[in-house]
Amino acid sequence: MTPSPVFLPLRELSALVQARRVSPVALAEEFLARLETFGPRYNAVVTVTRERALAEAQRADAEIRAGQWRGPLHGIPYGAKDLFATAGGIPTTWGAAPLRTQTFDFDATVIQRLEAAGAVLAAKLAMVELAGGAGYRQPRASFTGPGRSPWGEDAWSGGSSSGSASAVAAGLVPFALGSETWGSIVSPAANCGVTGLRPTLGRVSRHGAMTLSWSLDKVGPLGLTADDCGLVLEAIAGPDSLDPSAEDRPFRYEAEDRPERRFRFGVLRAAVDVADADVRARFEEALAVLRTLGAVEEVALPALPYEIITRTILFAEAASAFEDLVDRGALAELTAPEDRYALYARDGILAKDYIKALRLRAVVAREVDHILSGLDALVAPGRFTVAGRLDEPFRSAFGGTVLDPTGAVGNAAGLPSIAVPDGFGDRGLPTSLQFVGRAWGENTLLAAARAYQARTDWHRRHPPVG
Repeated sequence: MTPSPVFLPLRELSALVQARRVSPVALAEEFLARLETFGPRYNAVVTVTRERALAEAQRADAEIRAGQWRGPLHGIPYGAKDLFATAGGIPTTWGAAPLRTQTFDFDATVIQRLEAAGAVLAAKLAMVELAGGAGYRQPRASFTGPGRSPWGEDAWSGGSSSGSASAVAAGLVPFALGSETWGSIVSPAANCGVTGLRPTLGRVSRHGAMTLSWSLDKVGPLGLTADDCGLVLEAIAGPDSLDPSAEDRPFRYEAEDRPERRFRFGVLRAAVDVADADVRARFEEALAVLRTLGAVEEVALPALPYEIITRTILFAEAASAFEDLVDRGALAELTAPEDRYALYARDGILAKDYIKALRLRAVVAREVDHILSGLDALVAPGRFTVAGRLDEPFRSAFGGTVLDPTGAVGNAAGLPSIAVPDGFGDRGLPTSLQFVGRAWGENTLLAAARAYQARTDWHRRHPPVG
């Protein structure tokens, strides 16, 4: 009897397809039905790309029957955050009401690369409007409605890759593409109990993706497991003549585990102390597992204004990226009230402050690389709390304490990170463990995350969807 393809890791799903125990067309039909049936429940889907999906699935089926196997993503459906350009009249809305009908006549490079790998685009997935670039302060900042985590009726899925995370968590697609400028892969992965990989800045082409911040934007996968993310990263990584920021560093995923391998982890205590009690408890339990994999030590970063540095860069670049929308008055049509004016305020950032932030960013990169030179990864909670309620404004700080030092440092320095589920906290909602590594060190992070997942089963637990 062929097992249900829902919630199967990519290697298991791929083995069924390659052995022709399930056809790409049947697979596409099943996931398309789930997207159409359950997607609205989580406000996770903007457009189901049924026609394109079935055409790509039929092509994959014919190729596999002819012995033309492209690899582990061949015939596998996926979803893409709705900031990646897609041809064929498929809207690319950037999550924003004034751009509901926006279309492009080309595919983003990452969409092209997944097509070349034989993957099947099944949906454009919901996101926070403008990827949060207008400064939203609550979960309802999307014209498709607030993203819901499949783990709780009133739980936010996280931003800005909200639909990507909830669609994977609910078994609507086997994997999805997201993007991160600051927290937009790690945060929804944590809230939805899936695995999310933020690659090194420059690892993956951003051609055809909405620009929020030229020097901070990164494209990465969300899946059920670290291995899933590694398989997808190999397919989408590499240089691109259409994106000068994509470095000429081809990535080959090293998937073979060595049981004798020992890791060295550094606990960024500043990122642990700000977390809620339930999140800290799960993190301490995760540390006990990590100690079976190697050495664990506490580390501290020098006192620098990490959040201010990163926000200054992000805000200044966002004001420039969305200048056209501001000039034509489109902000008035955005969903979140606060998004209708924040970009105007960011025009007030002084050039000297932006330049100062860029110079300090180099200091941040140097300092954190010095610490990481003796470690395989920094470890911290993926988020400082479980998913907030849909009717709650965000907590940003208390007592002057930065609540996301890992995100501020990692994104300012352009470092890779992977978040994996590590248990459940308040209201039965997922918690997350984050690994942050040196630039271009994705294989080390993936190996550490796979080793953790080999000793835990949190990634095998799934919400009751239907």
